[in-house]
Amino acid sequence: MVGITGRELNEALAEGPEVVRGLIGPLGAEGRREWALALHLRACGGRPEQTSELLDDLSRQELGWSTEESDRLLARLAGQDAAVSPYELRGSFLTLVPLALAAAEQAPEFDRARVRALRRTAESLRAYRSGEFAGFSAIRDRVDALLRREAPVAPGGLPRHLLDGLDEYGPAMRAAHGELLAGAGVAAFLGHCAHLDRPRATRAWRRRAAALLAATDRGTDVVRLLLEGIAAQAEHRVDDLGEYAMNLWGLAGDPNTCLVRGLLWAALDVDADWAVPLVGAVALNAGTGLGGSGGFCRSQPLATTAVAVLGACEGARAGEAAQWLGRLPRKVKNRTVNKGIAKALEAVAARAGLTPSMLRERGIATLGLDGRGIREVPLGAYTAELAVREPGTAALSFRGPEGRLLKAAPKEVREARAEELKEVRAGLRELKALVAAERSRLEEHLAAGTVWPAEDWQRYYADHPVTGAVARALLWEVTEDGTEDDGERWTAGLPERTGGGWALAGADGTARPVGPGTRLRLWHPLRAGGEEVAEWREAMAEREERQPFRQVFREVYPLTPAELATGSYSNRFAGHVLRYGQARALMAERGWTGNHLGYFSDGWSSELVKELPVPGELPAGEGVRWRARFFVELVDEGARGDGVARLCSTDQVRFERRAGAAGPRGAWEAVALADVPALVLSEALRDVDLFVGVASIGADPHWRDRGEDRAYDGYWESWSFGALTESAVIRRETLARLLPRTRIADRVELTDRFLRVRGELRAYRIHLGSGNVLMEPDDSYLCVVTDRARDRAKVFLPFEEDGGPLAVILSKALLLAADDRITDPTITAQIRRG
Repeated sequence: MVGITGRELNEALAEGPEVVRGLIGPLGAEGRREWALALHLRACGGRPEQTSELLDDLSRQELGWSTEESDRLLARLAGQDAAVSPYELRGSFLTLVPLALAAAEQAPEFDRARVRALRRTAESLRAYRSGEFAGFSAIRDRVDALLRREAPVAPGGLPRHLLDGLDEYGPAMRAAHGELLAGAGVAAFLGHCAHLDRPRATRAWRRRAAALLAATDRGTDVVRLLLEGIAAQAEHRVDDLGEYAMNLWGLAGDPNTCLVRGLLWAALDVDADWAVPLVGAVALNAGTGLGGSGGFCRSQPLATTAVAVLGACEGARAGEAAQWLGRLPRKVKNRTVNKGIAKALEAVAARAGLTPSMLRERGIATLGLDGRGIREVPLGAYTAELAVREPGTAALSFRGPEGRLLKAAPKEVREARAEELKEVRAGLRELKALVAAERSRLEEHLAAGTVWPAEDWQRYYADHPVTGAVARALLWEVTEDGTEDDGERWTAGLPERTGGGWALAGADGTARPVGPGTRLRLWHPLRAGGEEVAEWREAMAEREERQPFRQVFREVYPLTPAELATGSYSNRFAGHVLRYGQARALMAERGWTGNHLGYFSDGWSSELVKELPVPGELPAGEGVRWRARFFVELVDEGARGDGVARLCSTDQVRFERRAGAAGPRGAWEAVALADVPALVLSEALRDVDLFVGVASIGADPHWRDRGEDRAYDGYWESWSFGALTESAVIRRETLARLLPRTRIADRVELTDRFLRVRGELRAYRIHLGSGNVLMEPDDSYLCVVTDRARDRAKVFLPFEEDGGPLAVILSKALLLAADDRITDPTITAQIRRG
């Protein structure tokens, strides 16, 4: 057959359907297929009413369609190169689809991905076009029957719909594991996995999967290697066969996403040490935002499925699953996925009869470190030492044959032991990630007020090779079991080993034993009196001991008279102008979630929400949960190319509570600030203060140099040189202790808001909040950026030592005290101008 020309088709259709039937009737199957293809293409191009009756007749005939012809018909209806638009497909669905389905039913094989896409469209049309409900239901049922049909397997290969080419993942796995995938039973097992199109597998599905896996040649290797592939898969453009074919970024197309979902649930029934970590790795890769950050994760379907699998872990695996579920929120910012993580963690803990906190702490890995916090790896004549030290820093060093310690790998190790060295360095990365996770977890306990019995505290904290390095650098409180929490019976101190046990060493040198029957919690300055706080700050500075996070020098935010007057909300941090990108990143890092601001629908304002930590000893579903709501609005100062705002303004902070955990246990209800626990209020406002302190345009020393583009000069002035925030007040107290130890002690003095520095040419006032500088006597502004590596004070900084405001202020003071030796012309020109 040479094909039907457009002219022939037009002439036949112009004479009416009966004439076309007369032309088709005498033809054999091949000729009828040719007419069917031509009529179908005409219908896709417009005016399907001309061909609807003819296509309906042909779709009911047995025409012996080939796989290639079936694929051609389906490709016209779904995908980027479809011959019909999504709108036209929805309008002519019952005309265009039946012929394509008939061809798929009669062909040896068909394009399962496109058939699955048509099913989704049919399902949505059933709801919106109720008058044709039966027609869409019939098509859906035919599709379901088609998808249940076993796919033919090419000798030595897989059916083409398994690990297909709609993404990079499928071809990469076929290329890397071709021999393994050709094994006996692999096609049947993967075919079963590919049917799982939802986050959770039924018991019947899992029983069938387990049976197929048991009959598969090297089945566990198939599961492991394919999951390792998706865990390492980079995000890329994925062919989207959905109704609108948007060609989105992701990890896998819809068919391979279903297949991996099945592999994740199959891994749950594999008895191997790699199973839980690999499911966790998939959750991390899929749940992380595009580009490494943000709420649009690389694959929400895979992330939610992997989280559900972790939540189904039982027995010995529960602790390991809890570790992954606790680690994921540090990287995963998608709200839907994070809700699933919270539910999964509580489900695992409830089955184990423990709280989520207790379950997580029981499964902290040691990564092979001994009681000293060291792991030794022989590398020929040298030994690599992985170590974690207080206050929680991981390091890799090398010990030579003579016992000399080296910071870098010697040449002999780099050349002769390259592969082993690579594994050691991978261990260092893993150790650093674990230390960071433990640092975050302990800070959550500080904010929650968690209490531990002494036995658990000693085993899971003080004596733990990894967690202990963080815990021993923190201040703890101990009390006898059964005493009231009245603020007077708790004794604070730093952990100190005594014989076979532990004691807490007080600031005055006394020690309180941690004996059986005692309970411990992390010390918080909000619960301590002013004298005790000052005493511990002085002691930590004198001992030059840093902490893994701010504890002794932590800012506190008690309720103010103004907040008592407003009653239900706090305006303490309202009215600030922030650089939105920087603020948003900080909010995500601290666990605040909400819609983005930008020049798009609903982008003019946003509500950021954070659920405050729950005391770890509370069973799931009990106690009271709290959350804070922080409101921000878009400031019209232009946008980036993606329409996201550049600036935002801050508004109110409100609080809500509800009984029990998430779920049907009650809705969130607004509460007055006076009813919010002091620790919850303080920790939430501390976060908001951080956002303002770091992201405010007042913290940008170059803001006033932006010429005509700048705005909000009045706000910049008031923030840059106004009243001190709580963090700036602590900075002032710390400087009062530190300045007498510096070489410029006789040239500086502290005022209420400034550090005044007397130079050789002029005197300067450095604001203790923003770090911005005014020059006397006319209060002209001095824009100065110091080289902190050169102008670093040789004095211990208990916090903000690595480029924070405290280090910046000291660097500027050192520079300006010797202003006659400044050589930077951009600074000297400003100084000498006056």
